[in-house]
Amino acid sequence: MNKPGQGGGGAAATTAAAAAATIHRQRALLQRADADIANLIDNFAHMLKAARVNDPVRNAQENFQMDIHASRVVQAADSLLKLVSELKQNAVFSDFISLNECIAERAARFEEQNSDTERLLLSVGEELGASLVELETLYYKSLQRLSPAEHQAQE
Repeated sequence: MNKPGQGGGGAAATTAAAAAATIHRQRALLQRADADIANLIDNFAHMLKAARVNDPVRNAQENFQMDIHASRVVQAADSLLKLVSELKQNAVFSDFISLNECIAERAARFEEQNSDTERLLLSVGEELGASLVELETLYYKSLQRLSPAEHQAQE
């Protein structure tokens, strides 16, 4: 049921725009995931390189670098956890689009069933009315309704 002056093309354009936005968002999230994973791996590799030094003079410097890389690993892991949370939210909220489409399809089917039922009820009502008129005619002409004098006159 479109309101007067509303076209059906607006819904298709909105759906296409939503789909494009979803694809763009998914690409951005995938790029972010790749960057976070690469950052995590790089910092972990730097930590392992720093752990190999056994020179007492360089140990303090290497310990400091290990602390820095460890904090970066923690930051990258935290970023990945936030990304996972965003992906979960995205999956939940983007599913509303398909849910709304399903609801719209069901509403259209119910509207069609409603109009079919209304047509069927109208035809049943018309048949019932015609049958009732026929039955009334037969009832009023029946022998049971005639007085005994009228009954003898018909025989």
